[in-house]
Amino acid sequence: MDNNIQEIVSPSRLWSRAEIPKEKPVPRDNGVYGWYFKDIPGGIPIDDCTQSNGLTLLYVGLSPSAPPKNGKPPSKQNLRTRIQGHMTGNAEGSTLRLSLGCLLSEQLGIQLRRVGSGNHLLI
Repeated sequence: MDNNIQEIVSPSRLWSRAEIPKEKPVPRDNGVYGWYFKDIPGGIPIDDCTQSNGLTLLYVGLSPSAPPKNGKPPSKQNLRTRIQGHMTGNAEGSTLRLSLGCLLSEQLGIQLRRVGSGNHLLI
């Protein structure tokens, strides 16, 4: 199994959201990353999901993404910028934030809305 994938499904260590800005364990490299959850949104089947230390792997991402086929320049993001975007960005720039916001909207009392020019989505 590829080392990146092995580290995601059998991590030697998991970092909490609170630890990432303090310790900055996320390298400024390209790669694959996973997002583990303690609390699972209702209605999400997890029978075949990877488990580690009582947490469930629900999201795997790649940074940078594959170069676009429409002639636009490729992404300049790396693992650190991508994960920081998931934690602090808006729903437009993060599939993870958008998906979680939609899944948890009732529970959290939030809703997806457009802001500014209408191109940005916030939760």
